[in-house]
Amino acid sequence: MKKTELTQERLKELLSYDPETGVFRWRVSLSNRKPVGTIAGYIERHGYRCIRIEPRRYKAHRLVWLYVTGAWPKDQLDHINGVRTDNRVSNLREATRIENNRNSKFYANNTSGFRCVRWVARAKKWEAYIGLGGRHTYLGLFPTPEEASAAYEAARVKYFGEFRRAV
Repeated sequence: MKKTELTQERLKELLSYDPETGVFRWRVSLSNRKPVGTIAGYIERHGYRCIRIEPRRYKAHRLVWLYVTGAWPKDQLDHINGVRTDNRVSNLREATRIENNRNSKFYANNTSGFRCVRWVARAKKWEAYIGLGGRHTYLGLFPTPEEASAAYEAARVKYFGEFRRAV
């Protein structure tokens, strides 16, 4: 038997959504663990809120899109402010994988304190680079990390537009 796709109508039967807070609450009780009015879902290991509905697991931000627009997103959804649990519809936008990645957080091994800025010991300067087309593109060497970051920010505005992450 083929599973049927969740529809906006069925979603609205099961859950209510508050666009001001981005929170889903149960309209019906599907079990003793999910009483009416309680916040739906749980935070999974990558930091996204997930909600289990008959018996599939959905990321809440994708359910928001279905709930509000009546359609599933064409590709990915980007959390504009980078907070994975902030599922207000005003904080979500459709994006490609590349656009979504452009709005990502710092790497864990970042030591400069700035995005796409690294120390080049042999030159004793700070290098700025930007990822374009799957490759790092060199932006220059600078005496301070702040100057290197400014060069990176200018390139981000030029190449990424609205999908650049606010620093």
